[in-house]
Amino acid sequence: MSLIESCRNELRTAISQLNGRCLYSAAKWAAEQLVGIKQDPAKYTPSNTRFQRGSSSICRRFCTNEISSTPVAGVSYVSTPVMEEDEVVDSDFYLLAKSYFDCREYRRAAHVLRDQTGKKSVFLRCYALYLAGEKRKEEEMIELEGPLGKSDAVNRELISLERELSTLRKNGTMDPFILYLYGLVLKDKGSENLARTVLVESVNSYPWNWNSWLELQSLCTTIDILNSINLNNHWMKDFFLASTYQELRMHNEALTKYEYLQGTFGFSNYLQAQIAKAQYSLREFEQVEVVFEELLRNDPYRVEDMDMYSNVLYAKECFSALSYLAHRVFTTDKYRPESCCIIGNYYSLKGQHEKSVVYFRRALKLNKNYLSAWTLMGHEYVEMKNTPAAIDAYRRAVDINPRDYRAWYGLGQAFEMMHMPFYALHYFRKSVFLQPNDSRLWIAMAQCYETEQLHMLEEAIKCYRMAANCNDSEAIALNQLAKLHHALGRDEEAAFYYKKDLERMEAEEREGPNMVEALIFLATHCRAHNRFEDAEVYCTRLLDYTGPEKETAKSMLRGMRMAQSSFPAMDVEHFPP
Repeated sequence: MSLIESCRNELRTAISQLNGRCLYSAAKWAAEQLVGIKQDPAKYTPSNTRFQRGSSSICRRFCTNEISSTPVAGVSYVSTPVMEEDEVVDSDFYLLAKSYFDCREYRRAAHVLRDQTGKKSVFLRCYALYLAGEKRKEEEMIELEGPLGKSDAVNRELISLERELSTLRKNGTMDPFILYLYGLVLKDKGSENLARTVLVESVNSYPWNWNSWLELQSLCTTIDILNSINLNNHWMKDFFLASTYQELRMHNEALTKYEYLQGTFGFSNYLQAQIAKAQYSLREFEQVEVVFEELLRNDPYRVEDMDMYSNVLYAKECFSALSYLAHRVFTTDKYRPESCCIIGNYYSLKGQHEKSVVYFRRALKLNKNYLSAWTLMGHEYVEMKNTPAAIDAYRRAVDINPRDYRAWYGLGQAFEMMHMPFYALHYFRKSVFLQPNDSRLWIAMAQCYETEQLHMLEEAIKCYRMAANCNDSEAIALNQLAKLHHALGRDEEAAFYYKKDLERMEAEEREGPNMVEALIFLATHCRAHNRFEDAEVYCTRLLDYTGPEKETAKSMLRGMRMAQSSFPAMDVEHFPP
């Protein structure tokens, strides 16, 4: 059987099993990958592939190399047998409990299954108790601190669940789903090492539960931890590695994995969205916009990941496109956190920051751990000059995900506004450690070093050099490097950076005060070193301006002519006004 057929058959079986255990998000993910598998044109009619047509152009556009649909040479995937169901799990009691579970009556579902001993029944009973505890925890948090407040509320079911599940593991009566739940409980209780071990055991014995992979991913906080875990070489491992690389900000490695997976799952909307996320992190906004436009054509009611698309439109200041997207998600599902963030971005771009905060807070009421909303709300408070509220929002973001460089950067900005450069520098360092290829972070750190309290110009120069090497799109680093070298009396280095900055401005066809500044310095520097021809070229360019720089250029030209000739000063009135 080919890899494609094997993947298709495994996913079909897994979807049924995951749905049967109420793991609906994992079942949805598996179903999306099933539909995303490339179809054999000889076997399927055009009507069967209608859903997939839209993704083909993305696949062609972003797969620069031809990707084989079979594993690369030397790589073979293990065959994981599909687990058999218990003989009597679909009893009347189980069907009743599942109905209660689907109606979110979790304790009622657990009570129905109290005497059932089948593994499927044990899983659903324990899972229902876990969710009942989570539901009560959320209620306590709202009762004690309000919808966005901090609280010490805990899931009161964790202790009893851990005790029962650890006994099942010792007795060897766990299936992969119960192992997944045990890992989830251990993670919530802070036993990360044991949780990691249990989750690895779960995914190795049943690799199609994407929920289990995501919990394992959250415990792989460094590349060393990721390399230390022993995973079977199933094709699901490639999805996991790509997602974990992305979380660890190894975006190029993630893109390589995703492009490889497109050989089999060439029409997967999930893969296209993940590729767009990686390119967003690499600030390749043009390509990200193309992918999301194609995704919306293919799946017009999609809300998932569209908040990232709104961030791209916001950064590019595309008012009409962002307005259209906001209206689209509002009519599709206005009470999704992603929808609220998109509408918040729309109002932010219009300068209505108070209204923007209202929607970010609404997103957080729907999902208190929605990272993007905390960070974006912090940005809005910065715009509103409400520094304490901004700091609180950013701190909540880093509590949820300590690897969110945007929140660390926001904290640095907030303390910089409060004229506390030592604190700001601490947070900028954290952000640049997580995102070393972002020139904006290096520039922010350099500006901290330049403040009167620190005045560490050599450190500032190092940061500006890093920014210049990171494709400084805002064209700040070269000009600042030239100024700092000039201030330190290093005119040769200053001339070098002014010349590089001038060349860049010419290539980008930009005008402005930086160009005038560079021309004046270079003309003065060349004149001081008796390179009169070069100095005259720079002065002649300054004559095209109408401000005081024109008179400065005339004066320098007059002085150079006098220095090169024993005749009296020549009349420069012939220069064009």
